[in-house]
Amino acid sequence: MTIDPLAEAETGPVIPSTGVGVLDRAVAVLDAVKLERMTASELARYLGLSVPTAHRLVTSMVTHGLLSRDEDGRLRLGARFSLPFLEQIASPVLTDLQQETGETAQIWVRRCEHRLCLASVDSAAELRASVPVGTLLPLTAGGSAAIVLAEPTTAPGWVESISRRTPGLCSVSAPVRRQSGETVAAVCVSAPVLRVGDTGPGALYGDAVIGAAARLSEALDRT
Repeated sequence: MTIDPLAEAETGPVIPSTGVGVLDRAVAVLDAVKLERMTASELARYLGLSVPTAHRLVTSMVTHGLLSRDEDGRLRLGARFSLPFLEQIASPVLTDLQQETGETAQIWVRRCEHRLCLASVDSAAELRASVPVGTLLPLTAGGSAAIVLAEPTTAPGWVESISRRTPGLCSVSAPVRRQSGETVAAVCVSAPVLRVGDTGPGALYGDAVIGAAARLSEALDRT
């Protein structure tokens, strides 16, 4: 049975009050889109908010990854709600990717204007590219994962970066996407330039990175 929350629009749900109005409204928005995907204007009607207030709230929640828009522009729970599951399934995928390439494999997610290292499996080589899990880097600092997260596109493929963020290091990344096409993460292989040579990381590891990203995308679609 399909739930139609807009059928209740004349009375609307009661928004619990904790005294922190913005937080109360944000939780009410999350509860609403869990029942039915809606546009910001439909949310305004359903929750009894003004349209400008609903649009401002939704814009901020999308920026913070609490909400996302599907292909029709309707709102759903955002990438932040996929992260616990993504962390859970990341380890075997990254381990396989590291073993296949011999280099460090990572998953990065967007945090406003930064990227966050969600999981990493380091290369066994003494000379390797490595960042701790939890590392936060500005998207403007560059790197292939930053490009994927800052400039999401529906086109398939990989993006490579050579000495863009750190001289002597290179990487190749591919997007992890939901069925709607929304990019929720970037799978990345990083390596020293001297070990990759003139061939470049994309030619060497691009197909492996795309395969790992596809595995994670398919797993997310099943949730």
